Amino acid sequence: MTLVTVKELTDKAYQNGYAIGAFSVASTEMINGAIQAAERTNAPIILQIAEVRLKQTPLHIIGPAMVQAAKEAAVPIAVHLDHGLTEPVIKQALELGFTSVMFDGSMFPIEENIAKSQKISRMARQYSASFEAEIGKVGGSEDGSEDIEAQLTALHEAKLFLNQVDVDVLAVAIGNSHGFYKSTTQIRFDHLEILQQALQYPFVLHGGSGLTEQDFHVAIEQGVAKINVATSTFHAALQKVKELEPMQDYYELHNALIDGSAENVEKHIHMFRSAGRVQYV
Repeated sequence: MTLVTVKELTDKAYQNGYAIGAFSVASTEMINGAIQAAERTNAPIILQIAEVRLKQTPLHIIGPAMVQAAKEAAVPIAVHLDHGLTEPVIKQALELGFTSVMFDGSMFPIEENIAKSQKISRMARQYSASFEAEIGKVGGSEDGSEDIEAQLTALHEAKLFLNQVDVDVLAVAIGNSHGFYKSTTQIRFDHLEILQQALQYPFVLHGGSGLTEQDFHVAIEQGVAKINVATSTFHAALQKVKELEPMQDYYELHNALIDGSAENVEKHIHMFRSAGRVQYV
């Protein structure tokens, strides 16, 4: 249908009570699976990859595949760099045609996060791309290499940030973590409600793997318009491969990775209430 920005998708989701699934991919099989699920459910989605994952999947290889696949899809799709950490990589993504980038400055003091985010936001606007930032600290890490301690988003810092940075969606920390949760989740929906009532802004929920459908629905009701899913899709693809072992040729593996990815993406599309929403975009 068309390659769109994250802002185009999340503004409509925020206004109409659903969330856009932002699905991390690591191969053309995962790209194919995500798009198949989106087309089957008539749902807009976001394809994304985090900077820390580029060691295994170089951006100059997977980036053009993500962009072209989105252009050829039958539903609106945004292509997003998740957890951008360095200016050269963020610029490379924009040059490749990504329609959205995130700069993760959550490890810096708020004043430094603001200054760095202002610079990246201006860069994104030069490419007509959307911009995402993070306030507070989401637990864990994108590639599982660190166990970052979660730090709730402070309302006064979020206000200060939004007053000074041109940002389209804001990732907030409410006890959520990357990867599968190691224990019963303690998501602070009360804190999310406080943030939404005060800021009236579309939020991003990182760490969607392992949360329940009810968790997602409560989050959406409190202004979450983009939900990131990575670990559970990787796990679903791996489980599909294990179900079919021993395999006789490569294309059994290829198809298993596509099918496993598609099944998990489709499941989350329904939980996010985004199925059938293409007419809103």
